[in-house]
Amino acid sequence: MFSNARVVGDRFFLSGMHAGSPDGVVGGDDTYLQAVEAFRRVRELTEACGAHVDDIVVLRLYLTDIADKGDVGRARGEVFTGDFPCSTLVEVSALVDPGLTVEIEAEGIVGASARRLPFMHRSVGVGSDVTSG
Repeated sequence: MFSNARVVGDRFFLSGMHAGSPDGVVGGDDTYLQAVEAFRRVRELTEACGAHVDDIVVLRLYLTDIADKGDVGRARGEVFTGDFPCSTLVEVSALVDPGLTVEIEAEGIVGASARRLPFMHRSVGVGSDVTSG
């Protein structure tokens, strides 16, 4: 037993979303289409938590083939347009259902996007100067 989403105070947590369905995998073996569906579900659950997708501050992405990271990045770019969440991308040997190639977990803070100040719209890379996010 598990929850797809939890809200604790002003924080929300989403379990791994993927493109699985009772009728099979949405998008078939196309990782880009699977990622589009997974991000659609992330957005839907985020909104059910009373938040906006821009309130997501952390993503964890699991791929069965790291070579597909460009496809997932393209789908992510269609969801987030500027102040990107912190993100970890990991290759795994398998996901819960055969045929799935991508799964996405998310965490956020309800209202975070409205509370951001201009100086917070920056990211720091390891060993680099502060750059625009």
